[in-house]
Amino acid sequence: MSHILCLIQARPQGAVANALSLERIAALESLTGSHPRWLSPGEAVEFATTRAPQHVLAGARELFTGAPVDIAIVPAAERRKRLFLSDMDSTMITVECIDELADRLKIKGEVAAITRRAMNGEIEFRRALEERVALLSGLAEAVIDEVCLNRVRPMAGAADLLATLRRDGVRTVLVSGGFKPFTRYVAELLGFDDDDANELEIVDGRLTGRLVPPIRDAASKLARLKAESKAAGLQPLQTMAVGDGANDLPMVEAAGLGVIFMGHSRVREAALAAGRVVIDHGDLTALLFLQGYCREAFASPA
Repeated sequence: MSHILCLIQARPQGAVANALSLERIAALESLTGSHPRWLSPGEAVEFATTRAPQHVLAGARELFTGAPVDIAIVPAAERRKRLFLSDMDSTMITVECIDELADRLKIKGEVAAITRRAMNGEIEFRRALEERVALLSGLAEAVIDEVCLNRVRPMAGAADLLATLRRDGVRTVLVSGGFKPFTRYVAELLGFDDDDANELEIVDGRLTGRLVPPIRDAASKLARLKAESKAAGLQPLQTMAVGDGANDLPMVEAAGLGVIFMGHSRVREAALAAGRVVIDHGDLTALLFLQGYCREAFASPA
């Protein structure tokens, strides 16, 4: 079976050290038995190979030890995916929305600490979510709109990624253990086809500190991936999922192309152990490079 070795570094900005040097490229030619195909000069390159994928991957990682380069090997078949599911907080956007809500109550530090532990898999997600939501009791509903307008910003590469997938007819779904007002806003901002998240209970214009069942968590993200795949008649290899936290792992591990993006330490380790892709240096356009897109083939955001 043919595979593709992909190497991605941060997009060059001025005179920066290039980890994808001629010497390393030559070594990769020897390792893979093929010539490079540049997806973006100085940023992303790939090599087709029929050699044992784990041997090639291990060799590439050894060659780039300590270098700021993301390395992945993916099957050559079905590279262009037909279904894409993505986490929202710290994946499609740069912030954790619940932490920004907490900031208005002067408890951002307390809530953010729980968020970090939950995303790293140190504490159970549902318990951590309910504990954090309880701390938001009494917060005015209007703060949600303020956070959307003033603090929610797309992650680098998100607009290019969604514009390209949308142009090519890929079904895109934003799935979050966060809150529906934010996923609705981000889905419209970036052009997702659908979104799913938790509902905050609101009475008389203020948060009660409770959620409206059912709770969306890791299991619900995985269930949505399976349901969308079944509805479209897709095999796992035709799907892609991305996230950064422990509650994204089941979905990421089940997708044909599963990616942990700028993930927490334990999550990164678990993803690598499961043979998933970890992106630490590139932006979200890495998900396009992994599918064989050249930068010049990206769609321009509207």
